[in-house]
Amino acid sequence: MGMFFAEDPVHSDGGRLTGFDRYREVLERDFIPFMLCGLVTLVFFLPFALGMVYAVLSTSVMMMFVASIVGGLFAGPGIYGMYDLLFRSLRDAPGKWWKIYRKAMAENWKSALLPGVVFCLFLGIIIFAGLLMFWWAETLPSWGTIAVYVVSVLIVTMFFAVYWPQLVLFQQSNFLRFKNCLLFCIKYFWHTLGVSAIEVVYWAVIALFLPWSMLVMPIIGLWFVLFLANFLLYNDLNQAFQLEEEIKEHFPEQAPCYDDPWEVEEE
Repeated sequence: MGMFFAEDPVHSDGGRLTGFDRYREVLERDFIPFMLCGLVTLVFFLPFALGMVYAVLSTSVMMMFVASIVGGLFAGPGIYGMYDLLFRSLRDAPGKWWKIYRKAMAENWKSALLPGVVFCLFLGIIIFAGLLMFWWAETLPSWGTIAVYVVSVLIVTMFFAVYWPQLVLFQQSNFLRFKNCLLFCIKYFWHTLGVSAIEVVYWAVIALFLPWSMLVMPIIGLWFVLFLANFLLYNDLNQAFQLEEEIKEHFPEQAPCYDDPWEVEEE
C-alpha cells in the first residue's frame, strides 16, 4: 500500500506527520473503522431517507416535516457517533473503535436528538427547495435565486461543521455553541467556507449521479467527506478550542498513543 499511504506513519520521536502524509496515515490506519461506522450511520439515516423519498414522490411538504422530525431522532445519534470516531482518530486516541463507539453512544445519544431534528429539518427544506427550483418548476430560476439558495446551503453547512464537533467534544449550553459557531466562522471564514464548499459539491455530485452513486455509499458515502472536512479544519478547531489540551486534562485515558491507537485496550 506504499503507493497510496505513508510507509512510516509516525516519526520516531512520537510526533505526528503533517500535511498529505498525515492524511494518508490516518486513512490507512482507520479506513476499516471509518467504513464500518459509516455503514452504521447509514442505518441511522434510513428513517429519514425513506420518509424523504415518500415525501418527494407524494410532493408533500407535511410529510417532509414529519420525515425530518422523526428521522432526525435517529440520524442525530448516528451523526454523533460518526463525529466522535473521527475526532478520536484525528487526535490519535487509543482504544478499540467499536467498544468506544458503543460507550459514547450509550452515554450521549440523548444530547444528539434535538440537533439531529434541527439538522434534518434544514436538510429536508434544502432538498425540497432544490427540487422546487430545479425539477418541479416550469422555468429555471433566476441567477439571483440560485445564488441565494447556494449561499443559504453554504451557511447552514458552515454552522453544522462547527456545531457537531462542539457537541461531541464539550459539555456546553446551546447558546455557547451558537456563539462559538459564529465567532469561529468569522475568525476562520475562508477555511470554513472552503470546507463547506467541498461538502456541498460532494453531495451535489452524489445527487446528480443517483441512483448509480448509491453503489459507493456503503464504502465512502457518509464518512469520507466528513473525515476530509474535519481533517482540513482540525488545526483551526484545535487552536480555537484547545481540543487536545482539554481532552488531555479531563480525559487522560484518551491521550494520544502512537503504538496502534485502535488496538490498545482501555484501562
